[in-house]
Amino acid sequence: MNKILICDYQSALEESYDITFEALKNTLSDEYNAYEIKVCAYEDDDQLIQELQGAAGLITGFLEIGEKILDKADSLKYISVSGVGYGNIDCEAANRHGIKVCHIAEYCTEEVAEHTFALINALNRNLKFYTKDIEVEKNWKYHNISGGRTLSNQTLAIFGYGRIGRRVAQIAAGYNMKVIAVDPYADVLSAKANNVEIVTADEAFKRADIISNHMNLTEDNRHFFAKEAFSKMARKPMFINVGRGASVCEEDLYEALMEGQIRAAGLDVLEAEEPCLDECRLLGLTNVIMTPHSAFYSDDSIKALQKISGENLGYCLKGKQDMAAEIVRECK
Repeated sequence: MNKILICDYQSALEESYDITFEALKNTLSDEYNAYEIKVCAYEDDDQLIQELQGAAGLITGFLEIGEKILDKADSLKYISVSGVGYGNIDCEAANRHGIKVCHIAEYCTEEVAEHTFALINALNRNLKFYTKDIEVEKNWKYHNISGGRTLSNQTLAIFGYGRIGRRVAQIAAGYNMKVIAVDPYADVLSAKANNVEIVTADEAFKRADIISNHMNLTEDNRHFFAKEAFSKMARKPMFINVGRGASVCEEDLYEALMEGQIRAAGLDVLEAEEPCLDECRLLGLTNVIMTPHSAFYSDDSIKALQKISGENLGYCLKGKQDMAAEIVRECK
């Protein structure tokens, strides 16, 4: 019997995959019963390799899948990434082994854009500071910290002007913010029509009061935000990362916060997908808010994520890749 494996870190596994099972059943139709479907938590690479024996398809959101694993997954034909980003998959290795990778092009734009502004507003209005000051220090004083400036008097620089970046820009417009964006693939005229100016990274570092990262992770932008970049941030901006953790060098971010090169940070992702929080130096800082890669998360988005990732894999296994239009990519 063929096998479909659903595997991820324990912290990322859903309580139920009924929606994924239903999507697989609908797309595979009469072939559904020919597959054994197994859900398991990742323990280590050796355990994953063992689980992949006999598997034609893998559904995962966050597991790092590289040459070591793919070289020993002889039956694997498709990987369905239950998310937008697929930087955790070594596409060159997948291509060498003839394995195609599916991902979800669109499902949580609203959630991530809202989360971005939840972090911006919370930091700009000093909510973490006030919560600690009231609950721990028992102080009922608003002037124990600088009042700062309204968002309407600040410039937002968006790195990565895709679906989410554009939605963030739309929300920023509601706050009457000046918006600039960094994206080599952006349509300059379209952005201008929406009052967004496309600029270089150095120009954004020079002008931004708030920087928000929405870039997909590539080898070119790994540790893009590191010591050199932080040193160029002239206006001591707030830094938001709801994109990819590996885009940021955490140690350099910590030093930038300590040295006042940036005034605050809102982080939905860290370099490690399962970070050791006991060793995280960013923990406990009153000008840093962290969330556990939850920007995408809502009841609506989880339903969409499970449905689409299941459909993608089902269509591929059924030989109907065209049915998953725009969300199936061959790794190159």
